Amino acid sequence: MKVAALFVQRGGVYWNLEDVDPWDEERDARKYAGPFPVVAHPPCARWGNYWFGSPSGARRFELGDDGDCFAFALHAVRRWGGVLEHPAGSRAWKRFGLRPPVSIFGWTGSDNQSGWTCQVDQSAYGHEAQKSTWLYAQAPDPKLLPELFFGPMPGKRPLEHLSKRQRAATPLPFRDLLLTIARSVRTLPNAP
Repeated sequence: MKVAALFVQRGGVYWNLEDVDPWDEERDARKYAGPFPVVAHPPCARWGNYWFGSPSGARRFELGDDGDCFAFALHAVRRWGGVLEHPAGSRAWKRFGLRPPVSIFGWTGSDNQSGWTCQVDQSAYGHEAQKSTWLYAQAPDPKLLPELFFGPMPGKRPLEHLSKRQRAATPLPFRDLLLTIARSVRTLPNAP
């Protein structure tokens, strides 16, 4: 089954895969109109600890000012199925009425639209640092979602010692897991 990879880097790990339709910044993922399930990596800078900008920088930003990328990614998952990935602790969960994971050891209900969320650590899938991540997927039952490595996993290097590109990198095994989730989740008959 083909999958659309939204908000991904041109030439990155989702590029040049036969069964993946990649949408980078130039193509503007907010224009995606289906019909394939999605793996969505909306920008996270305006939702994390430094949403306002660098502590030493002169420019200040508004919380959640991401050009409606997260809102679109959430809509796309709800409309066409798939999975959304964001850093653990993302303020977007609260803004969009999603309940964060209540356990680090499994999927938990996140909303009243058959949404499920969990926390995984990308170091379990090959990331150099401990990189806790929240996932959101829709399924009538979490048993339809693939098994994951739950809980904290140690990384080889501290996250702050990596370059911006290294921190943002999606390890191939994690990419493959997200594609598997997207393919396993079916859209609901009454999806918006």
